[in-house]
Amino acid sequence: MQSLILKTATRLMVGLILVFAVYLLLRGHHEPGGGFIAALVAGTGFALFAIAEGPGKVHRAVRVRPATIAFTGLSLAIIAGLPGVFASRPFLTGMWWNLGPKLSVGTPLIFDIGVFLAVLGAILAILLTLEES
Repeated sequence: MQSLILKTATRLMVGLILVFAVYLLLRGHHEPGGGFIAALVAGTGFALFAIAEGPGKVHRAVRVRPATIAFTGLSLAIIAGLPGVFASRPFLTGMWWNLGPKLSVGTPLIFDIGVFLAVLGAILAILLTLEES
């Protein structure tokens, strides 16, 4: 599409959409949000970018095959369940580690990042396949 207004608006909106997706990803464990909805929002940003600039620019922006992104996400989601097993608890039991007085990282965040990558990889694969045909 050759619309100057769409291209200009896209340059402004895609960055904001991706930042909002990261916000949803990080707040997802305690409030509404998480990996799935964050990936849907990020996929919307990439869809807008593909409509305005074409699938070639999306390929160059992402730089990684969507299947690789999805496989990495699935691997992270599985890895997030293993600390519970090693602690003689059920698979996907939440475990947390304190990294400072106000910072703790847990397996639910790792799982959410895995879901985010898996869903985003699937969305990008579908989006780029549809845009190229």
